[in-house]
Order: sequence, then C-alpha cells, then structure tokens
Amino acid sequence: MDTPYLAIDLEKLQKNIADMAEFAARQGVKLRPHAKAHKIPQIAKMQLKAGAAGITVAKLEEAEVMFAEGIEDILVAYPLVGETKLNRARALLERGCKLTLLVDSPAGALGINAMAWPGGVDVLVKVDTGLKRCGLPPGKELEEFCRWVNGLPHVNFKGLLTHAGHAYACRGPAEVQAVGLREGRDMVAAADALRRQGLRVEEVSIGSTPTAKWGGAVPGVTEIRPGNYVFYDAVQVALGVAKPENCSLRVISTVVSRPARDRAIIDAGAKVLALDQGAHGSGLVRGFGILNNNKWTLTRLSEEHGILEGDDLPEIGAKVDIIPNHACPVVNLARRVYVSNGELWEVAARACSS
Repeated sequence: MDTPYLAIDLEKLQKNIADMAEFAARQGVKLRPHAKAHKIPQIAKMQLKAGAAGITVAKLEEAEVMFAEGIEDILVAYPLVGETKLNRARALLERGCKLTLLVDSPAGALGINAMAWPGGVDVLVKVDTGLKRCGLPPGKELEEFCRWVNGLPHVNFKGLLTHAGHAYACRGPAEVQAVGLREGRDMVAAADALRRQGLRVEEVSIGSTPTAKWGGAVPGVTEIRPGNYVFYDAVQVALGVAKPENCSLRVISTVVSRPARDRAIIDAGAKVLALDQGAHGSGLVRGFGILNNNKWTLTRLSEEHGILEGDDLPEIGAKVDIIPNHACPVVNLARRVYVSNGELWEVAARACSS
C-alpha cells in the first residue's frame, strides 16, 4: 500500500469484537453494534458471527449496502422524514429485510404508519437521556407519545432507544461511569412507567462505546449498540475506555518534507485524518492523533499535509503510525483499508449519508 493508507490489526479487531460480545452474553443483553463506525460488511459479519443479534445503522443508504451483503436484521437509528426515504424503507421490507425504525415525533410516526405495511413496521421511540439532540426526555410527554404511537394501526411499538453521546464530553472514567449508569437507569425507569400504564415494552436499547459496559450492566436494559469499540481511537483512550494497544486502526503516513529542525510534514492531512479533536470541544486529545513516538505532536492539518512538531523528528521517507482521534469519520474518508492478514477490504458504505 502506498501512503497514506488505513491499516487494521486483525488480531486486535477480533479481540475487541469478542470482548464486547462476551460482555453482552454475560449480562444477558443483546448486542446490536453500530455499523456507521466501520461501514465494512466484513466487520459486520464478524460481529454477527460473534453473537450480535443484528446491526444498527445511521442512514438508509448504509442499510441498503449491508442488506445487499446478506445482513438482514437492521435497525435504522435515525428519524426518517419524507416520501423518498419511506419508499426506500418499503423497498427494503419488500426484499425481506427485518427492519426496525426510529421515531420521536408525530410527523415521523404518521409517515411510517401511512406506509400501511402489512403487519405493521417495528419502531423504537427515541429518548433523550442528556445529549439534547433527538428524542423526548423521560416523563409525561414521552409516555403520552408512546401511548399514541402504540395506538397507530400500522406501527408496532417495540420499546425505547437512547444514545448517551454526551459521554464524549466527560473528563475521565468516573464521569463516563456516572453517565452510563444514569443512561441505563433512566431508560429502565421510563420503560417501567410505560408498563404500569399497560404498554408492552420489549426493548430498552442504549448506545455509545464509552457507556455500553456501564449502562449495559443495569438490570432491565435489553440491548446495547456500541460502534467505535471495534477500533477504539484517541478519544476513547483519553476517556479511559481503552488503551493505545487496544486500538486496531492506524493511519500510515510518510514524511515528505523537513523544512525546519522542529517541523516535519507528512502526507496525511484533513482529507485522511479528519479534523475531529473530540466531541463537544472536550479538549481531551492532544493534536490530531496518537503517534508512535510521544516526543512528536501532530499539531496542524491542512487538506493534504500534516504538520509534526517535536524533538528528534523523523527524516524524509520515514513512515509514521497514527491512531486517529476519531476512527469513524476517518474510515468514512477511505475507499479501502489494508488488513494485517494481507487482505484489502472495501469501505462499502463509505459516504452513505442519505
């Protein structure tokens, strides 16, 4: 492979997949990993073989790619709005996909109901447990909405779903633990409140790699949806969720210029490494990745250049190994990844954003 390129350590990848699957099995919860983290059918199939119940995707286009590769049980954890998207969802159902959709508004639920799919479409209601993005907070409004959804003739209310993405604003493991436990407990309490009102709540689904093992250990949670755990990255290391040796994804780059004693230029810039320095401006990471020499810092990125600063910098032609800050957008920027067993895997769902 010519640089810059992405490399996956297959042994570490397999270990990460097995570790999360074993956790889910011990807790008696379903694992439905989020494929937006990797967008690679080979990895999704490894997760299913290890025991995952199905996969999660963010967008219908990802679902279409994964279904074409033989993956049939798919949760689209994103509100679908508009006739075009609903027609695409119908097409997946017609082809035999076991599809579950997400709702958090009357407009979204009515759109799915209007499909009039025989037997109804399975849906989960999105709950906001602190991220302040999509979803309804636990309480009376959520309960009223769930009761209303449950009454729609062509919608099958299956339960509740949340994503504790605000864990990425935490300052360390103790805060992550607190967010994860609160996520799980709030969701279980919300499900119990609905059950007391006569609703059947089959699924209590939580998400996020940092919180999965905390929220997933709360009795009453039925499903976890981590994604990034297959790779881990510099943000997960900064949060205390993983160590650098757990990270299975690297960006391999070459030094192409040494214009000053304290500056080296590599051939991986923002179009390879993305510009992510941690969600919510947490400021936990240093520079734009973890380097194979802690004397160096990747201080700046332009589109095609990365600027290394520090002591004893590498000479022109030397290879630099980088754990990216956020693995998910980095994979989405690549057409393929090199695997340590010699295979090349296509990022089949790359740029699938619709």
